[in-house]
Amino acid sequence: MPVIKKRRIGVAIDNTPMVDVAFLLLTFFMLTTQFRPPEEVQIILPSSHQTFKLPELDVMTVTISKDNRIFLGFDSQHLTGKIFGEENKLRVGIEVTTKELPDLLIRARIANPKLRTVVKGDKEAEYGLAEDVMDILQKTNITRFNLVTDLEKD
Repeated sequence: MPVIKKRRIGVAIDNTPMVDVAFLLLTFFMLTTQFRPPEEVQIILPSSHQTFKLPELDVMTVTISKDNRIFLGFDSQHLTGKIFGEENKLRVGIEVTTKELPDLLIRARIANPKLRTVVKGDKEAEYGLAEDVMDILQKTNITRFNLVTDLEKD
């Protein structure tokens, strides 16, 4: 008896579900990504040789601009809303005076005791104002803070 061979049928895989999953993931990441809002003031940082990694969470930033204005900002929108009001919770930094700064620092430390302080100053800002800010930090018992600089390239 002769054996009759059946014709081989090719396997076809439908790629439509894979494309659907790819676009679903793309849409998910596009909708859940939080973009960093623009800074309140542009700063040119001084350079240094020290390489020290800044903290990424629980950060309170005191910024000194070249026109001698002080900005206070937090990495948490919730904390910013708690300190400065809900209408300002999306802002990166709020302009403050040296008279308001101690009270705001104390309120922020009470709201989040884990806060780490970072001081960013423009390289053309007056040293006296930076010294005043550091004195205010020490008077409010914030004795550990980081100064942000640009790494000097050899």
